[in-house]
Amino acid sequence: MNQLLEVSDLAVSYGGIRAVKGISLAVGQSEIVSLIGSNGAGKTTALRAISGLLPCETGQIRFDGRDIGGMSADMRVGAGLAQVPEGRHVFASLTIEENIKLGAYVRTDRKDIPQDIERMYTLFPILKERRKQQAGTMSGGEQQMLAIARAMMCRPKLLILDEPTMGLSPKMIEVVLATIEKIRLDRTPILLVEQNTVEAIQMADHVYALRVGTIVHKDVGANITETSLKQLYMN
Repeated sequence: MNQLLEVSDLAVSYGGIRAVKGISLAVGQSEIVSLIGSNGAGKTTALRAISGLLPCETGQIRFDGRDIGGMSADMRVGAGLAQVPEGRHVFASLTIEENIKLGAYVRTDRKDIPQDIERMYTLFPILKERRKQQAGTMSGGEQQMLAIARAMMCRPKLLILDEPTMGLSPKMIEVVLATIEKIRLDRTPILLVEQNTVEAIQMADHVYALRVGTIVHKDVGANITETSLKQLYMN
């Protein structure tokens, strides 16, 4: 299979500590790949390096057939790599629609942007209902939907989601998971960091378990249970 993203022997230091110690992973076309691990395992550090927000000490990152290690974060977005960070980080004082439009800032095909906004409203009907509302007044789950919609506006070749279910109610977790499945059906690959939501991990085609900066287990998502998850984190 042709891999869209190939990460080889990636090592990254953060705050003077080597947080990622030579990991390798891959994401194929139309796949969901999950990177799991407890707090401090190095998951977010790895994502930030892949997105260009942290420098790599060693290793290679290939995306869509080319080495992107020397690209800035903005250039990686332009190449088709979009990340929804942990904590969502919507622009609280802007309206929902203004936030969504900001997701298209790297695009040159301006005439297609209105139809993509409507596509986001089809994917997230509640955003259309409240499009003139300030983003900061929305619930955490609604802000997560907005953050995903904003990232999708750049028409990514790969969507990176960092802890998309963190802090959400069970009902909103169901909505977010259903959205992830819709994005997969639309053939957009996803690299997903999760910690505790087993249902999200089980959606993955491939799972990489990270512990103290090292990949200690590889599996398919369907094989992950709450019991096995605890064992992976504790051993």
